[in-house]
Amino acid sequence: MISKNRFLSPKKWDLQIKGLSFRLPTTIIGHSVLNLPIYAHHIGKGSIKVLLWSQMHGNESTTTRALLDLFIYLNTLDGSKLMDGLSLMIIPQLNPDGASNYTRLNANEVDLNRDVIDLSQPESMALVKVFNSFSPDYCFNLHGQRTIFAAGKMGKPATLSFLSPATDSSKTITSARNQAMQLIALLNEKLQNQIPNQIGRYDDTYNPNCVGDHFTSLGIPTLLIEAGHNNLDYDRNFTKKMIFNALLIALNAIKNGDFLRYSPSAYQQIPENEKDYVDLIIKNIDIRTESGFFKNQELALLYKEEKIDESVLFSPFCHSFSNKINFLSHKVLDAREILKTYEIKFVRGKTIDIF
Repeated sequence: MISKNRFLSPKKWDLQIKGLSFRLPTTIIGHSVLNLPIYAHHIGKGSIKVLLWSQMHGNESTTTRALLDLFIYLNTLDGSKLMDGLSLMIIPQLNPDGASNYTRLNANEVDLNRDVIDLSQPESMALVKVFNSFSPDYCFNLHGQRTIFAAGKMGKPATLSFLSPATDSSKTITSARNQAMQLIALLNEKLQNQIPNQIGRYDDTYNPNCVGDHFTSLGIPTLLIEAGHNNLDYDRNFTKKMIFNALLIALNAIKNGDFLRYSPSAYQQIPENEKDYVDLIIKNIDIRTESGFFKNQELALLYKEEKIDESVLFSPFCHSFSNKINFLSHKVLDAREILKTYEIKFVRGKTIDIF
């Protein structure tokens, strides 16, 4: 399985920005390890300032794609009304080297979301410099998550996930964290009719090296938003739409202050993410390994993502197998039906060798 949408290099992104029918205000806020420019777009002149950044992890492109839809919307009449009173600073690709190579880490193999204290990387320094100069009232840390997450134990796939990061090891609910919780509670309520029971909440264990934890500890409400999975949409087109909707809802709520009537307890009621999914389960399959031969097994597979030219290839690999797999799956196949249809695909028709 191949996706052309999931790979979004700086080159592809630049072509999309240049293809807009309007001019997007653009500045260079720094350069990557490999000297690629890091762009930011300042939209609006309102008093409420919101900082958003995406593709801090280079292989998490869905939220960046949603930002393009946001740019287009903000150039409409309704979008201009939304911007009354708001000022947005948007960094679509904080990690352009990782985006080019479709890797989570930057070119020095550093996770930029664990570098806010050391500031060892130029990309991290660029973000913190913008944070200090722009002095945002709210921050949005945009990411993408794997297909393995369920919204609650053995729940539906987590299409969107949120986190109000902790400010200390005691997980104190400060004023900033309280506001982030209230805003997420509103988002959860508004989005449930579009993705019922498919919104998860991340564990809030404190990590001072994480950007969201650090910015929240400085008194700025910061939301972690994760683009997750839905059905067999490995292109993440549906999820992109949900991220766009979430951003519109959040910006409207910040502008109007609607979220302030929500209780942090409503945030805590959002089910935590659980690693309960695999990509594919094949039932009634005979498996031969170095340890022996196993009949009528259930085989769980995950997809490994790999950049191939200008696309992402999803290659299945063995996660586990047993008489009964204790995982949910986005797709289930019966080996007996597969073998009848694709008999030539498997050597000797009934076994798969896994080493």
